[in-house]
Amino acid sequence: MYLNIEFMGNIFKIVLIVMVMATTVTVVHGQKKLDQQTVTDLQKTPKYGFILTTERHFKGVLSMYDLLIENGVSIENYEIVVKGKVVTQLVKNSELEKFFQKYKGKVKVSVCSVAMEKLGVAEETLFDGLTITPTASVRMLQLQANGYNTLTY
Repeated sequence: MYLNIEFMGNIFKIVLIVMVMATTVTVVHGQKKLDQQTVTDLQKTPKYGFILTTERHFKGVLSMYDLLIENGVSIENYEIVVKGKVVTQLVKNSELEKFFQKYKGKVKVSVCSVAMEKLGVAEETLFDGLTITPTASVRMLQLQANGYNTLTY
């Protein structure tokens, strides 16, 4: 059986890319233990606010909550402000609803009403535990004014 050298080269490149990606993911998500100085620094401002637009970041920010708790970081408030197309995935019986159940009552999720309107997402279709906010940007400014550590994804 004859295999094309170019085909074999492409296979090798794909395997190499997958290996590099797997290594990167391990390094990025491999930090399970925070050093004591990081924990001490994070204790200074125990309120966290995130604004995001993708499912990946929604899940990632929820997982970061676990990381902080597991490392003994005290959390007073933890809020995710959601805008953009991911709003369409925050509906009843969705994968994100199942994922969020663990965090319900611990993490506040504010959904941008402007994004809901633009994307045709009705309030009654959202799963329980979500709060609607007039605009994501103003909500983030409000969190910052109230001393939250904030990140934008």
